[in-house]
Amino acid sequence: MGDWSYLSSLLDKVQSHSTVVGKIWMSVLFLFRIFVLGAAADKVWGDEVSEFYCDTLEPGCEHACYNWMFPISYIHYWVLQITFVSTPTLVYLGHAVHIIHKEKRMMEQLRDSTNGTVLKKPKYTDDRGKVKIKGILFCTYMTQLLFKIFLEVGFSVGQFYIFGPVFIDLYFHCTMSPPCARFSGAQCYISRPTEKTIFIFFMLVVSGISVLLNILEIIYLLCNKRRAARKQLLAQQRVLTSQQCPSIPAWGARSSQYGDFPLLPLPAQGLTGLCTDDIHIDSVSKEKDN
Repeated sequence: MGDWSYLSSLLDKVQSHSTVVGKIWMSVLFLFRIFVLGAAADKVWGDEVSEFYCDTLEPGCEHACYNWMFPISYIHYWVLQITFVSTPTLVYLGHAVHIIHKEKRMMEQLRDSTNGTVLKKPKYTDDRGKVKIKGILFCTYMTQLLFKIFLEVGFSVGQFYIFGPVFIDLYFHCTMSPPCARFSGAQCYISRPTEKTIFIFFMLVVSGISVLLNILEIIYLLCNKRRAARKQLLAQQRVLTSQQCPSIPAWGARSSQYGDFPLLPLPAQGLTGLCTDDIHIDSVSKEKDN
């Protein structure tokens, strides 16, 4: 197996630019795919060529049967899957770093033009420097999640299409003719089929968990976006209400018109209605006075 340190260092930088569910997905990728693939699966599948045997002496028959059974090595296929699935995340990382650097440079220019006093807050980072997934970053993040789901499902379906059933038998009958015998073929044997089958199931389950985590992250982001939009709408309503009813203490001054009874302030949810009712009461009282 190759060295995964460079890919791991790149994916580790995504931790500060992703959500909580994204961090869980990253842990699953590191522990249950890269680590297991490098530590155990490579040793299990290391003898797939050396221990592959066919009961024939015909030249080229054994190689043809192996290629017919395993068009591509499972290890190489899983390496391609991890690489392709990680690519959208790395693209998002590059875009996030570019956006944050661009915003930081713009803030520095504003600070220089206003002599160190900048009233505008950064859009994509908070006071602690944590990235806020909103705006164009939200679109990029959602796009990379969708691409990861499609790639995971595509590689899982492709595995069934290339290799066939999940279970690996101890032996199989190869009928490649030529170079094998036209009628009898050859009986070929695979080393440690049960252990290989367990690892195939394990990688398929981890791929399914990865898809599930990506779907949960999409739902999590949509719920957060909806909650933020609701808070912003409530804030705008409070601003409009405060503009329509700027002087609530004036209720105490009007209480003298109605027998000096104290009028208590009501909750802020009905301030708009109170303003219209107050105008109506004032007009009625003026008509009575006339």
